[in-house]
Amino acid sequence: MSATWIAVACTEHVRRGRQGGFMQVCHGKAAQLRRIQPGDAVAYYSPTIALGGKALSRSFTAAGIVAEGEPYVVDMGADFRP
Repeated sequence: MSATWIAVACTEHVRRGRQGGFMQVCHGKAAQLRRIQPGDAVAYYSPTIALGGKALSRSFTAAGIVAEGEPYVVDMGADFRP
């Protein structure tokens, strides 16, 4: 049975993930990501536009279905590897 998840990330991180074909949540905590299974639905809520920023988004910014694969690290630049 498939599950539905709500992930929280700033709009910029959601945009980068969509462009790169990946989702990012949990700041690299793979154990939590392993709870999400292929075929599950994920909707992203973005409270802000940028991480730590004050400009508010307060909206759902993406939705999709989880593909097959294991969690992996992506280089986001500026030594940030969630």
